[in-house]
This record gives sequence, C-alpha cells and structure tokens, in this order.
Amino acid sequence: MKKLNGMRLDLTVEALRRILPLREPADVALRFFFRDNPKIGRSERAFVAETVFSVLRRKSFLDHVIQKADGHAGTPRKIALAHLSRIEGMNLRELKPYLSESEEKWLNSVKAVPADDLPLAVKAELPEWVVSKLEPAMDENAILSLGRSMQQKAPLDLRVNTIKANRKEVLEKLGGEATKWSPAGVRIQDKFALNEHGLFLEGKVEVQDEGSQLLGYLLAPKRREMVVDFCAGAGGKTLMLGALMGSTGRIYAFDISEKRLEKLGPRLKRSGLSNVNPQLIQNENDIKVKRLSGKIDRVLVDAPCSGLGTLRRNPDLKWRQSEASLEELKAKQAAILAGASVLVKPGGRLVYATCSILPEENREIVSNFLESHPGFRLLDASEILKSQHIDLDTGKYLELRPDIHGTDGFFAAALEKTA
Repeated sequence: MKKLNGMRLDLTVEALRRILPLREPADVALRFFFRDNPKIGRSERAFVAETVFSVLRRKSFLDHVIQKADGHAGTPRKIALAHLSRIEGMNLRELKPYLSESEEKWLNSVKAVPADDLPLAVKAELPEWVVSKLEPAMDENAILSLGRSMQQKAPLDLRVNTIKANRKEVLEKLGGEATKWSPAGVRIQDKFALNEHGLFLEGKVEVQDEGSQLLGYLLAPKRREMVVDFCAGAGGKTLMLGALMGSTGRIYAFDISEKRLEKLGPRLKRSGLSNVNPQLIQNENDIKVKRLSGKIDRVLVDAPCSGLGTLRRNPDLKWRQSEASLEELKAKQAAILAGASVLVKPGGRLVYATCSILPEENREIVSNFLESHPGFRLLDASEILKSQHIDLDTGKYLELRPDIHGTDGFFAAALEKTA
C-alpha cells in the first residue's frame, strides 16, 4: 500500500461510494469514476484502484468488524478506514491526522474486534449462499483454502501465439516463467503495460489465464477440422483454437453479442489467423446454427456462468451474483449445451466449460445433459490431456482451483457423440 494522505483517502471514499452499490462491474464503475475525475494523477489512481479492490476482496470481514463495533452497516468512509486499519495494518497514530474525535474512538472499537472464531463465510470471504452450495462437495478446510486463495491477486498469464512465436522467445523478451500445465503459457507476476509492448502489438501474445488455455487442449482440434466456439465472446479461446489448428480448417466464432464479437476483430487481425469466421447469432436455435447441424468435428461451449472461479480478478462478482441469478444461469447453460450439441457429428467432441466453482453449474449440468442425450458419452479429461503431454489429473472432469493449480477456478467436461 502506497503512502496515505488526505486527498487519497477522500478519493477512495468517493470511489467506494460510486462502486459499492454494485449495480455494475467494479472495473466499469471505477473507469467511469476516473473518467469523471480526469485530474487525478497516476499514483492516486493506483492507490484508489488497489484499495477499492482490496475492500471488495475482504468485504465480509470488514462488514463483520464494523457490525460488531457499530451494530449496523458501515458507510463508505468507515469501510475505507476499517480497511486501512484492519487489512493494511495502519495504526491509529498514522490515521489520526485524518480522523475526527468520534472517528478515532470508533476506530479504536473496530481494532478491538477479535479476528478469531469467525463464521466460515467470513473467513473464506464468500457469501453464505455460496458456502452452502460448496459444503456438500467440500469440507470446511477445503472451502477455507479455496476462499483464501481467491483473496490473492491473480498473476498475469499470457498465451503465446504459436503461429507467430514460441515460448522461449517470449520468455527471453518478457521474463516471467513457463506455466506449469499449458505448453503455450507464460506467467508474469508484475503487471505492466502489455498493450504497448511489441510482442502484443505484433500478435505474438494474448492475455489468457492458464486454466482457460487448458480448455483448448481438452477440445484438441486437429488441422483442417470444422470447429465451433459456441460462446466466443471477444475470442480469446477462438484464437487459441485457430493456432492449435495451424490456421487450417474452419472455426465459427458464435456469440449473441455484437459488441463482444467486435472486440475479436482487432485481435484476429493481430493474430495472423485466416481460419476464423465470426458469426452473430440470436440464440442457440439460430438458423446459422441449424445449418451446421451434424457437420462439426469439435464444439466448445464456454457457457455464461456466475464467474465465481475468477474472484481473484473480479472480487465484486461474489456480491453481484445471487441464488436467483444462479437459477437463471443454470437454465441458460442447459439450453445452450443442448443447442450446441446438435452441431456435433458422430465421433465428434463437445466440451462444456465454465469459470465457476459451483457443482450446480458444472457436474449437475453435464449429468442432466447426459441423461437426456444418450447419444453422448463422457470422456476422461485427464487421459485427453495426457495424450498431449500435459500431466494433470483432476479425474474425468477437468476441475481447476487457484489454491491447488494456481489458475482461476475452471470446470470442463469432454463429451463424445457416439450416435
């Protein structure tokens, strides 16, 4: 944490006032806050952003100590002060110049709240409803380990575009280290202005979490195949699939969002790939989908989900999702998986994936699909990865966790159409 001063504290409080209603993604709200305050310097922006995201990571604990000290929820200013005191470890002498007499007394009571004997949800920094969803599959220690790993900042993972570069070249120019599992991954601990670096501008690297890269190896497209990335978004996985195919064959990048697909345009241009065909669709039953029925070798469904596996990067998601939104997502996931499955030809592969840690979005969706689609069978994810010299065994499903694998939380199941 950089040095505190009155201006930085005031700016942080104003930013929290803008962001904590959590009506929109925190990074979007913060971007708007900085846009509306263009005179804020670079070091102040860094202080505010770092503090805001730290507050979001530790919001359960901060809410707990403020409630114990006050008997009610904290204001943005109280949350900021509690964070500086309890999370950043600043003492009252350091904070006193910025406190009123009543705030000083209040902060004393906040510091006195014990940090032991906390509820599991507070220790894990996960909403109670999320903990209750995890408990049937995980014991308390596992939930706590997972939750604590989500409180850490994520490293910067890059994927080397093997059409244009190799990992050795990228490591020599950027430093960092080779990722443990993905053969095309590079991990950088200290973030920097990647979008200004020559390797990025030349299309030799893309930002992509190692766990996300492993989905490409699980789909394992071959040269000259027909492939569909069903929920392509801005195309990170699409570009990886294109590189794995050596820019041969054909990839259809489907998405219902024109704005997301527009972001694929400049990335595709940088990549040097010529086998990607972006397609805007209305829904999983679009005529563009039906025309390809039974013709596709490999289909990737990276389904819309709660995103709870990405809390290291997006800590606000745990406060913006709910049990109600989860039910809506589950219905959407089941419909998308069923819609995408009609594309797969006999002997073809369908990979269903989410960046969620909840069994309801993962194993249950796949289990229900297999029950209603007897023409598909579950493949062993670890065997597929092993055939590509990736020694990662999480069982038949690919299930990744930041505390165990150092990636975002990911789930994937590989299915084969048998009839």
